[in-house]
Amino acid sequence: MENMSLLITNVRMVDPASGRDETGSLYMEKGKFAPLPEKLPADCRVVAGDGLAALPGLVDMHVHLRDPGQTHKEDLHTGARAAAAGGVTSLLAMPNTSPAVDNPQTLTDILQRAEKEPVRIYQAGCITAGLKGETPADLPALAAAGAAAFTDDGRPVCNSRYMLEALQTAHKLGRPVVSHCEDLYLAAGGIMTEGPVSAALGVKGIPAAAEYVDVAQKIALAAAADAPLHVCHVSTAGSLAAIRAAKRAGLNVTCETGPHYIWFTEEALEGRDADFRMNPPLGSRADRKGVIAALLDGTIDVIATDHAPHAPAEKADFDKAPNGVIGMETSLSASYTALVASGLLELSDLVRLMSLHPARILGIPAGTLAAGAPADVVLFDTAARWKVEPDKLHGKSRNTPFKGLELIGRVKTTICRGEIVYEDK
Repeated sequence: MENMSLLITNVRMVDPASGRDETGSLYMEKGKFAPLPEKLPADCRVVAGDGLAALPGLVDMHVHLRDPGQTHKEDLHTGARAAAAGGVTSLLAMPNTSPAVDNPQTLTDILQRAEKEPVRIYQAGCITAGLKGETPADLPALAAAGAAAFTDDGRPVCNSRYMLEALQTAHKLGRPVVSHCEDLYLAAGGIMTEGPVSAALGVKGIPAAAEYVDVAQKIALAAAADAPLHVCHVSTAGSLAAIRAAKRAGLNVTCETGPHYIWFTEEALEGRDADFRMNPPLGSRADRKGVIAALLDGTIDVIATDHAPHAPAEKADFDKAPNGVIGMETSLSASYTALVASGLLELSDLVRLMSLHPARILGIPAGTLAAGAPADVVLFDTAARWKVEPDKLHGKSRNTPFKGLELIGRVKTTICRGEIVYEDK
């Protein structure tokens, strides 16, 4: 049940949606932000915000919750706990579950169970049945059942006709298409970026072209459809050049990258640790430089985690491990450390990337501290330093590439729907 009222005092409020970056009081009642009344209700809870920054709750638009079908890795509840611990109050779950979210029945079951969780869980629906690329899913039926976006994430949509039709239909339905871009013929058999490290390790690599060839094709299809396109987990300088050119040409193309592409390169795999394996793989130093440059010039719209939990036993064998890393609990701190504490961006810029922009792309009520908006907020200590210890994380899996690193900035309290859902003890 939502708190009747909650007041955060003496807190730095960072809200780029309204152009606010000031210290004062933040008040909420009945699950929404509201003007501070002359007299506080008797049951109002007061939280001291001294030394903290109040940010709109993060919106992570790329999360794998593994529910249904692979709940030994994660489930709705543990995923929601991990989200809350990382300041994420809204997330978009990918549909590559078992069964896949390609029908209203599976979608409805997830959304009904998600209502009980402490954060807002939005669910994407498949573009093709079973993510097999053979038959289009019924996008209007999925939208009517509550699908917030459409994607075959985990795999690209290889059939150009189906992708074009999905872009057109989703646009009419007011839902974004979230595209995993990968040329499967170029990527086949590879487990990391093709380059000097893969050669030294003696493992098959994936050329950088596997990503940007498909990015270019999907941009062309979006132009043909005259419809928006959101590109997932961009990791290469070539892909970003194509996206930058599309934006300059006036196309409605947005994209995301993950904190791991900001921090690491292919050299992180020299120790044969599968916790550094994901898809797309960590790229070259030039790719990492390109990602950071694209964050600074606005080519990249969103930082999302691609939170992909796997059990420890599954990650034990470097050559055979599934791709994916977890990230919701570290995303804000890792991004703050790399981009804001380093002086590259302002905190308000990071809020745009991690809250405001993804909320706007998804068309959901989030991303601001303005009166009348949903009372989703994260209290962040920008001075705190902490070491990432996997065993202390809140999800089921431990496959984080940030393990053992010291990060700057820590989530102290997360509030969703006006309720405190996480407190750092």
